[in-house]
Amino acid sequence: MQAEAIMTTPVVTIGPSASIADAAELMLARKIGCLPVVRDDGTMAGIISEGDFLRRQELGTQRVRPRWLEFVLGPGKIANDYVLANGRRVHEVMTKQVVSAPTDTSLVEIVGLMTENNIKNVPIVQAGRLVGIVTRTDLLRALSRILPKSGATTADDESIRKNVLAELQGHSWSGGDLIGVSVDRGAVELSGAIFDERQRQAAMVAAENVAGVKAVKDSLFCVGPLSVLLVE
Repeated sequence: MQAEAIMTTPVVTIGPSASIADAAELMLARKIGCLPVVRDDGTMAGIISEGDFLRRQELGTQRVRPRWLEFVLGPGKIANDYVLANGRRVHEVMTKQVVSAPTDTSLVEIVGLMTENNIKNVPIVQAGRLVGIVTRTDLLRALSRILPKSGATTADDESIRKNVLAELQGHSWSGGDLIGVSVDRGAVELSGAIFDERQRQAAMVAAENVAGVKAVKDSLFCVGPLSVLLVE
């Protein structure tokens, strides 16, 4: 799946010369966490988000540094802090280095950009112009459409058993044939040995994701290091 399949469009934007008061009111009214800043020609100048309003003089949350550190950082950095805390126009406080992506970017790459850059939104740009935006909400919405709904799929018990076993045996953490599976009217029971409690949760999840499974019962037992030594 690519960005263009889930992106929000049209995008709510704001101009560089708008006031930050207008930006804040627009974000609150639309219940959104950021506003791409777009020039008159449609190109992006930056992005303003909730994070850009954290260090504000009006709130008393502006950055205060010790004098010695100000000396080390130099006047340029201190002046920049002042602008971010006191600026009245969007272009003065917005983030100018925007992490964006083209429409054919995969969702794997989109999530990678979000996690690597600690951001919640990725503007989607085509031919230099903003055409959409992918937010965490868009990803959640896409996931909701894909996830199977309760009771949406039925299957006979033997098919379910084979599919659960196939899913378990397809992962190295399952220990091969150590986990047994039985099914009764869609209810799966997992039995057998595991060597780490984290395998228990993984096995439960594996079973839950098989089509037709209505419930999963945990009858697994954990064989600790001491038990292994006694058996040997």
